[in-house]
Amino acid sequence: MALGQTIQQKLLQKLSPQQIQLMKLLQVPTSSLEERIKEEIEENPALELVEDRHKDENTDDIYNEGDTQSEAQENGDTMDMSDYLYDDDGEIADYKTRDDNYGEDEEPHRVPLKTETSFYDHLAAQLGMLTLTEKEKKLAEHIIGSIDEDGYLRRDTPAIVDDLAFRQNIEASPMEVETIISMVQQFDPPGVSARDLPECLLLQLRRQKEEGKQVDTAILAIKKYFEAFTKKHYDKIKKGLNLNDDELKEVIQQIIKLNPKPGGNIGATNKSENYIIPDFYILNANGKLELSLNSRNAPELHISENYRDMMREYDRAAKKDKRQKEAVLFIKQKLDAARWFIDAIKQRQHTLLDTMSAIMNHQKAFFLTGDETNLKPMILKDIAEKTGLDISTVSRVANSKFVQTEFGTYRLKFFFNEALSTDSGEEVSTREVKKILSDTVNSENKNQPLSDEKLTELLQERGYNIARRTVAKYREQLNIPVARLRKELT
Repeated sequence: MALGQTIQQKLLQKLSPQQIQLMKLLQVPTSSLEERIKEEIEENPALELVEDRHKDENTDDIYNEGDTQSEAQENGDTMDMSDYLYDDDGEIADYKTRDDNYGEDEEPHRVPLKTETSFYDHLAAQLGMLTLTEKEKKLAEHIIGSIDEDGYLRRDTPAIVDDLAFRQNIEASPMEVETIISMVQQFDPPGVSARDLPECLLLQLRRQKEEGKQVDTAILAIKKYFEAFTKKHYDKIKKGLNLNDDELKEVIQQIIKLNPKPGGNIGATNKSENYIIPDFYILNANGKLELSLNSRNAPELHISENYRDMMREYDRAAKKDKRQKEAVLFIKQKLDAARWFIDAIKQRQHTLLDTMSAIMNHQKAFFLTGDETNLKPMILKDIAEKTGLDISTVSRVANSKFVQTEFGTYRLKFFFNEALSTDSGEEVSTREVKKILSDTVNSENKNQPLSDEKLTELLQERGYNIARRTVAKYREQLNIPVARLRKELT
């Protein structure tokens, strides 16, 4: 049996630590960049922010001063930089939004701190006003803690009984739990602690009845014909409750004014409020678009003067022992890391500007008018070809980035959309079609809403080659219900 040998050649692309660092920084939005820089400065004492906004011109030259070739010649030893150059950056964590950390000459941005009572604190405060036994108080606290952020109690009574027994060592009967649930349902906002939407609406209507409002018919409509109401089978409700048109309209108005998410109006539950900080600004100067980068994306960094002094002292030292050599290796490592980070920040700025400039030029008509129908088809490949960047790089730039225009602030992903052909063979943006579809639905006769088939016909009459299933898909993406559910009584 003969043994054969084959030679196989593989082409592998390995990213350098600098390239990896740049890729990571590209994904960081402006809101988190300051925190990312702050962390790098804390980890690397050789890196500093330029407080006076004047970068030292000798940074690069000083870095090269501390060369150890003379020592290498004396000792017959060569210092290989690759032995200590490694990626020390680690994974970029999710950072909280920061609105401080500015240079001295920058206008300080004061973000008001929002002090509000959370939804759970609001319920707990009402609980504190009741006279309860210790057991009842613990039951109520557990039930309040089980309410979700929308205000619903989505766990059934047996599950709550089990939770109390196994987690808190409290024995309670289903009746005791139901009694406490009923008590919590009397809290504000009305509808809180409901098990489902019908119960939530009924709790609110009963509260209105206690206040003297005439809502008996609306209560009956929810109790007996809730499913018919959600599907807008108004004839069934009208016949079942023996109502005329005016009475039916009044009932419908009473119900649609109710709050389906009673917990959503009071404070925040577990999340802090996020603020959008644009990465770019586009200004329309008499028909000429001007693009600028948020100043927070362009911090001035330099290498610490102390570390450069240490390199000078080592270079001037007549005798260089092993301990000094280890020290200078550490210093060089930090200096290199600082330089890499400075270069990565600069490259990030250039990449962001190049990508956004290409997007702005491609979608110039939109940035001049703010009309979504002027959006052109655009995919990642289009911008990659214009900038000479890789598609993955463009994707990183577009991710979690915002641009502020005179018409509002938009995600960069907003401008990327597929193409659709017209009768003339021209390619138009799918977003343009969606805008026309939305406008058509908004202007339709609500007594006789347009079906998907009719919408398809109208779009085709305007020259758009589109199938009914595509219209249905776009309608769903726009959160537009089917024609039957859009029907209104006038």
